[in-house]
Amino acid sequence: MNCRHCGHGNEPGARFCSSCGALLDGDDITAAVPAVTIDEGADAAAATLAELPDGAAVLVVRRGPNAGSVFAITIDTVGTGEVAAGRHPESEIFLDDITVSRRHAVVTTTSSRFILRDLGSLNGTYVNHERVEETDLRSGDEIQIGRFVLTFHTGAKGAT
Repeated sequence: MNCRHCGHGNEPGARFCSSCGALLDGDDITAAVPAVTIDEGADAAAATLAELPDGAAVLVVRRGPNAGSVFAITIDTVGTGEVAAGRHPESEIFLDDITVSRRHAVVTTTSSRFILRDLGSLNGTYVNHERVEETDLRSGDEIQIGRFVLTFHTGAKGAT
């Protein structure tokens, strides 16, 4: 059975694509995970995101097992840094789900950019519904790692 999302050929009877994690009945995997609704403090959260300082960014988990989590990323003043995302407990962005590789992806920071790079993960890394190996992140980008959907927000300096 071929996945309607990425075209990968899967074994008969499989419910999820072994390449991208999408439901094989044609719906995207993220549609099966309920969206997070923030009733209290939504205005405060929006204000906080709007006031991110230059060189700072956050990844907000919108869908997935730990929806609502926020991971901070900063550009250090001494050069570059890397923030690991994966199922390994020592990952800075710890995404504990079998659809996520132990060392799934990394966000590299430079003096003015945030770069997302897939580390050869089994299910791939998607930015705005496109599978990527490496890409510059822009504020508002939607990142999918396994069943997790995260939104990237950045301050003015990193808003490439």
